[in-house]
Amino acid sequence: MPARKMSDQINVQTDRIALNKFDSAAHDGMPPPGPGGDADDVLAQMHQALAKIPIEASTGSRSSKSDSDNADYVTLLEVSKAINSTMVLDDILKIVMHRAIGLLRAERGFLMLLDDNGVLSPRSAHNIHKESLTNAEDFRISRSVARRVAETGEAVYTSNAQNDERFANNESIVELNLRSILCVPLKTKNRLIGVCYLDNQVATRPFVRDDLYLFNLLAEQAAIAIEKAKLYDDLRALKVYNESIVRQTPAGIIVLDRDFRILTFNSMAETIFREPDSEWTGREIAGRNKSFLEILPPADRHWWAETLRRVRDTHQARLKDPYFHNTSSKEKVLSVKISILDSAEEEKQDLIILVEDITEKSILQKYVIHSEKLVAKAESAGAIGHELNNYLALISHHAELLPVYIERGQLDRLTGACKGILDHIDKMKRFTDGLMDFSRMETELVEYDLRLLIEEQLFSLRPHRKFARVKFETSFEPDLPLIKLDVGQIQQILLNLFNNAIEASGPDAEKRPEISVAVRRNRQRGAVDIIITDGGMGMPPEVAKKIFEPHFTTKTGGHGLGLYNCKKIIENHGGRIFVESTPGIGTSFIISLPVTDKYSSFDS
Repeated sequence: MPARKMSDQINVQTDRIALNKFDSAAHDGMPPPGPGGDADDVLAQMHQALAKIPIEASTGSRSSKSDSDNADYVTLLEVSKAINSTMVLDDILKIVMHRAIGLLRAERGFLMLLDDNGVLSPRSAHNIHKESLTNAEDFRISRSVARRVAETGEAVYTSNAQNDERFANNESIVELNLRSILCVPLKTKNRLIGVCYLDNQVATRPFVRDDLYLFNLLAEQAAIAIEKAKLYDDLRALKVYNESIVRQTPAGIIVLDRDFRILTFNSMAETIFREPDSEWTGREIAGRNKSFLEILPPADRHWWAETLRRVRDTHQARLKDPYFHNTSSKEKVLSVKISILDSAEEEKQDLIILVEDITEKSILQKYVIHSEKLVAKAESAGAIGHELNNYLALISHHAELLPVYIERGQLDRLTGACKGILDHIDKMKRFTDGLMDFSRMETELVEYDLRLLIEEQLFSLRPHRKFARVKFETSFEPDLPLIKLDVGQIQQILLNLFNNAIEASGPDAEKRPEISVAVRRNRQRGAVDIIITDGGMGMPPEVAKKIFEPHFTTKTGGHGLGLYNCKKIIENHGGRIFVESTPGIGTSFIISLPVTDKYSSFDS
């Protein structure tokens, strides 16, 4: 390869003008240029720069031929394009050694990287025939030269190592009969990551000082590409690690873009939201522009859309616990948290949804509460029994004295004994009336979500045999306000009405009983209406008029206080309850609860 020497008027840095653009792109993390990209522009600029450089002959270096000089730099740029065309580290190392050996006509080439302990480790070794060197004998190099470059960070060049006083006492150089050696550091941002080494044993093919300059340029590009490949490997490993965590976490994880298209959908989220008859999988729908709203039941889409939009626009997280998710197969209780996903890009507004299936936990809680209520009822029953026994004991005492007074002729005492019996019977009546009259119970009002109250009530009824066959249809108007109510009392009313609805279907009903529950705003009354409708036998008008009167009943063995107490509870809440019924079609009960504490709208 002909030699050349640059003009004294041209600084050696002139040769790097075209390479700086490529260097900047690499340092800025730009993707490797492809054909027709920035590297081709750099190549054109290099040709222009080389055309302006005067060439002078110089002894001790190559003969000067402009075409050969240009070929060196064209080759160097092609090397830069090649090593930046891949992110695979082993491929980069192989390209670097092949091109370095070809460019500088070396017999052997070795590329060594520092390991985690700071020790040089051979990563790529090739000969002039582009054959990979694998034998231990092939790896024998002047390690003293490599260590020197690694320790000082300075390149080493010698055209005749046998006569170079720096290496005269180096056994490996003498033993391997090495003539020419080039060894340059691989650096990124002044941090050494390895060395690149070339040698020749043939005296007729020595390296010259210009070769060191070219080798340094190639090493600079190689170091950048190697560092990028390492970063890419680290990012890929981190990506795999994070994906494994997301995939195996026991909580559902969903990531949506600002338009609610699915970006991430892990296996637990798939288990929670996928219907049994659906064919899609979480992996299939992630990143394919599928809207999250499309996979939801139609009745749930409005709530999700409004909630996602509110979180996206306000950047305020939303927690819904519990959230009742109705599928075609069963009802699930979920804990849902929606928030903005932190990102280095401020304009991105991805949303992350964390979902946990708490159905079993909720069922256990219901059973615990039910057990506690049973215990409380047992204790109450014991207290009631004790109180009634006291009354009965006194009545029995007076009743036993009646024949005694008659036998003794103490008729004056009969009046007192009979009065005592009647007094204690009256006390018993007042005591039992107090137990059955819910209007005497203290109402504890709290602001509560009616949708949540009804969904909790329906969920608690599912395990009971009586409601196992019942098909509940729910409908909730969006953005319902909170209502001040006594949760326990309202749920007691709902239970009473649900029982009535089942009984209205008849004991021998062949079809599955259906009960619909709708909640909607009644802006005319300033209230929220709960409408419970059955498909039962209905009631004639004369019965519907008396349905809320005390002790009125159409049931065998009924006491006629159920609906009466429901009416008293609703009135205690400042609301009203109505009934609409058509014989042979069904019955609807409408519970109207005020939105505010002002009940004047109910007086008309």
